[in-house]
Amino acid sequence: MEHITDGSTPTGTYSPAVVAEGRFVFVSGQGPLVDGVVVAGTVAEQTRLTLRNVQSVLAAAGATLDDVVRCGVFLADIADFAEMDAAYGEFFSGAAPARTTVGAALAGISVEIDCIARLADR
Repeated sequence: MEHITDGSTPTGTYSPAVVAEGRFVFVSGQGPLVDGVVVAGTVAEQTRLTLRNVQSVLAAAGATLDDVVRCGVFLADIADFAEMDAAYGEFFSGAAPARTTVGAALAGISVEIDCIARLADR
């Protein structure tokens, strides 16, 4: 396994991503943070920043959002689904990956997103 340490700064004991079997990138939950500090904003703004953080971690592993096969989205308030979904849709061209969205008790943020991507054959 290859641990990806580039991308957003972890706020706990975890790797931003792990590449398994040289083909799959498992990206840890990312949030609306810059240099480990939460950036306040609307759910849409926090979703965009979170997905930019996901993009950064994927890039460090040699992948893009086009390689994502599944996302998990966690919302502090499930009533924010439509706002999150509109911002989320800005990041995926063509067919979006499989996704699960759930309400969750998040500490000081409105959204957290993790994903699994498939790398091109190396």
